[in-house]
Amino acid sequence: MSSNSFAYSEQSGGGEATELGQEATSTISPSGAFGLFSSDLKKNEDLKQMLESNKDSAKLDAMKRIVGMIAKGKNASELFPAVVKNVASKNIEIKKLVYVYLVRYAEEQQDLALLSISTFQRALKDPNQLIRASALRVLSSIRVPIIVPIMMLAIKEASADLSPYVRKNAAHAIQKLYSLDPEQKEMLIEVIEKLLKDKSTLVAGSVVMAFEEVCPDRIDLIHKNYRKLCNLLVDVEEWGQVVIIHMLTRYARTQFVSPWKEEDGLEDDEKNFYDSDDDQKEKTDKRKKSYTMDPDHRLLIRNTKPLLQSRNAAVVMAVAQLYWHISPKSEVGIISKSLVRLLRSNREVQYIVLQNIATMSIQRKGMFEPYLKSFYVRSTDPTMIKTLKLEILTNLANEANISTLLREFQTYVKSQDKEFAAATIQTIGRCATNISEVTDTCLNGLVCLLSNRDEIVVAESVVVIKKLLQMQPAQHGEIIKHMAKLLDSITVPVARASILWLIGENCERVPKIAPDVLRKMAKGFTSEDDLVKLQILNLGAKLYLTNSKQTKLLTQYILNLGKYDQNYDIRDRTRFIRQLIVPNEKSGALSKYAKKIFLAQKPAPLLESPFKDRDHFQLGTLSHTLNTKATGYLELSNWPEVAPDPSVRNVEVIELAKEWTPAGKAKKENPAKKFYSESEEEEDSSDSSSDSDSESGSASGEQEEEGDSSDDSSEDSSSEHKSDSESASEVGNKRTAKRNSKSKRKRDSEDGENENEKSKTSDSSNADSSSIEDSSSDSESESESESESESRKVTKEKENKTKQNINPLTKDVSLLDLDDFNPVSTPVALPTPALSPSLIADLEGLNLSTTSSVITVSTPVFVPVKTHVLLHRMSGKGLAAHYFFPRQPCIFGDKMVSVQITLNNTTDRKIENIHVGGKRLPVGMQMHVFNTIESLEPEGSITVSMGIDFCDSTQTASFQLCTKDDCFNVNIQPPVGELLLPVAMSEKDFKKEQGMLTGMNETSTVIIAAPQNFTPSVILQKVVNVANVGVVPSGQDHIHRFAAKTVHSGSLMLVTVELKEGSTAQLIINTEKTVIGSVLLRELKPVLSQG
Repeated sequence: MSSNSFAYSEQSGGGEATELGQEATSTISPSGAFGLFSSDLKKNEDLKQMLESNKDSAKLDAMKRIVGMIAKGKNASELFPAVVKNVASKNIEIKKLVYVYLVRYAEEQQDLALLSISTFQRALKDPNQLIRASALRVLSSIRVPIIVPIMMLAIKEASADLSPYVRKNAAHAIQKLYSLDPEQKEMLIEVIEKLLKDKSTLVAGSVVMAFEEVCPDRIDLIHKNYRKLCNLLVDVEEWGQVVIIHMLTRYARTQFVSPWKEEDGLEDDEKNFYDSDDDQKEKTDKRKKSYTMDPDHRLLIRNTKPLLQSRNAAVVMAVAQLYWHISPKSEVGIISKSLVRLLRSNREVQYIVLQNIATMSIQRKGMFEPYLKSFYVRSTDPTMIKTLKLEILTNLANEANISTLLREFQTYVKSQDKEFAAATIQTIGRCATNISEVTDTCLNGLVCLLSNRDEIVVAESVVVIKKLLQMQPAQHGEIIKHMAKLLDSITVPVARASILWLIGENCERVPKIAPDVLRKMAKGFTSEDDLVKLQILNLGAKLYLTNSKQTKLLTQYILNLGKYDQNYDIRDRTRFIRQLIVPNEKSGALSKYAKKIFLAQKPAPLLESPFKDRDHFQLGTLSHTLNTKATGYLELSNWPEVAPDPSVRNVEVIELAKEWTPAGKAKKENPAKKFYSESEEEEDSSDSSSDSDSESGSASGEQEEEGDSSDDSSEDSSSEHKSDSESASEVGNKRTAKRNSKSKRKRDSEDGENENEKSKTSDSSNADSSSIEDSSSDSESESESESESESRKVTKEKENKTKQNINPLTKDVSLLDLDDFNPVSTPVALPTPALSPSLIADLEGLNLSTTSSVITVSTPVFVPVKTHVLLHRMSGKGLAAHYFFPRQPCIFGDKMVSVQITLNNTTDRKIENIHVGGKRLPVGMQMHVFNTIESLEPEGSITVSMGIDFCDSTQTASFQLCTKDDCFNVNIQPPVGELLLPVAMSEKDFKKEQGMLTGMNETSTVIIAAPQNFTPSVILQKVVNVANVGVVPSGQDHIHRFAAKTVHSGSLMLVTVELKEGSTAQLIINTEKTVIGSVLLRELKPVLSQG
């Protein structure tokens, strides 16, 4: 029993005794009705006895059965006293199931739950994260005001817990506490503010949900976290994505200027027919210059786009509504394909999606026209889906496709579903009014339907024909005569009333038929429906005014009948008509205008879509579905005329790193001195003016990007995601190269210009949120190279600020003494590590982590180097390349894996200009390439270093290795063990961390091997050969422990090999990165098993 039970119990609802009765009926004894109760009582007594047993196995079995009952919707509340006794059980599995039960019934049995409150408080300190989270859930489920202070304290503590799962539950508890005691709002907002800064994807969705429930108006809490939420969005769980997207949609509508202004403006310009071409051009240019999309606005649109491929319909719908409400009109079209894809889902999803498409298709027909056939009705569709599809087909109808649609409608009219057939006839009527070219065709088709056998079809046709005839009454006298004959056969009141109304309106065009129709109606007046009676009275009045000679007595007869009718509406109408049309001494001034009142020209009805007015509700919401404002609905605000200050979303750079000094070197505090030497500065300025700007790396990206007019969606993915540390280290790398030779200085200067241009085209948010982008766990701590790059970045920022006013006179020592590096371009015969011992010593002394003293990178255990073929000499036309992983921290970025490549020239001629060409990297992956090698002598060899951020995955990094004449496609795929860095920690710390990484974060397997393979030296050799892990000292001979952390996210990877009796051992891996953990388990198992 693991997290599945917890996830389920969050939603487990209240169906109770319905199935209990059904199940019990099968056990009723023939003796009578008492069998029901006796069997049920006996069954529960059995469970109670098992719960009071001394054996854990019996208790566990009982709890499984009870949770099973809850899952089936049965009432298990009477077992509460027996279950709650086991809340302090030492068996983890029993305790987990008890908490599942208590979450469900704590609210109903509050008094009993309160008795165990001290146990829940103790459980909040439990080493197991699942127990801590469950205790908090139970505590927040006891809805008694007296324990509000205890809940508040528990939430505050849980919000600072090391486990993201516990923090997630703290966010859930905030909503429960707020509904119990709204006065706690201010304190809860403080906790929400703290949790919003959380870097874990597990927490993000839950805390935004709490924000939406407690303080949706506090937009200021989102500013600093906006870019982080945008970047984390892809990795958050699906329901969290829905909540975050809806919140960010509201946020965007308050913080950015409308992207529709430019397009609206251009449309207005087109109306100025008499403007000269020059004036028109000036205005267009002015409009274009006036609107520039905010980079943060673009960031949101770009980061939500991949979610259109989500398997969750709610996520796709949320992204669709975001694009509809905040993206430029030219970009909205991409959502149509995704929405049409959702029409393959079940009928409930189809219903919601079709409703939203119906609203969209009114305003923008072009979006869905290519998918017209997707909206054709299937015979298996339920009526509600059929009606919505008809609505969309009507909205999409135009001169080009109407003939196809009318043929489709002809089939629908013959449907056995009468409600759908009637809706189709209404649809034909709407198409006839919207498209004047087919009005006559539709009318003739509807007249043909008047001879249909089905009364409902005929009745609906009559109603629609009546509306169409109002538009051009003079041309269709024959149709009116035909409809008058139908009065004898049609019984549907609405249809009869429509025919009478038509005859009354056109009584002067059918002078012979109208009096006869009135005579027939007068005969059966008393048996008609109220709706028809009112139209008979109207017809009588109109004929009295136009043909009183024939109909005077008939009308008076009808008025007398109406005077004593049971319905007061008819009696009132009768009195009103009599006073109006029959003049006498009491008649008022209106009698003179009776003819004008009754025979006035009526406006033709406007046949509109029922979805026309729904667009003022946010798409995808309950309010939009119901077409009425639902409780808790938050309206979208109008776009601001002037955008609020965008700088509120800037995240301050932490300036801790500038205090660090390398070991054995004095700290120099002269701010006037440059980061690089004077001679280098002079060379830079002579090479290129823009190169000096790129010294600050991405740190100055924010200022550069303010002038950005728009974001190009076709940007190279690798340049989009560049981080500060990477840009900074690239510049450092270029400077090193400049020291080597004069010819290289010029080339690197050009590279710097290219890099600078790249950084200008990317969003400022990439620079600002680089510290947040890839972090997914709270147990992260900074490695040595991370601290190093951060120090370098801050120093460069300071240099940028003082550059204009300061004239460097002396040469300064840089943060890293670059002489410590091995020369990069010197040919070497054998692969050697890129870092010298002196630099490794410097790096080992560098640690800025304040979060935990446990995680410190240690020196890797020596293993023979495993070389992999990158490019075979036959494929590379004489150029051979091999790569290996030196298992050292990467100098190019703290999140990168160090890779060393050995290039060999096996030909008898010089190979020139060896460099990395095009890169095809998965999303998020980054690569720092080696500097171009100008030439490689025959039979020569050279080893170069690269850094690749594999994002904690074994995905392949594909790129081109190019020479002057050729380019070769090559791939680097890392073994899972090379994505780790060894960690030094004590046994006590290991056990503590392992205790917090159980449950869903633990995978294990049993290994069978010969006893001689289980000696400490053999196990150590086999494990470190597979994975770059550090050895943890162990006080027990039969337990071997190893620790590492992932290079990208810094998540711990704890490996335990526990020897059992005989020739078996248990391999256990604890990590938050469960995918990497399971892959490592699969790789270690065969290695440890073999002889």
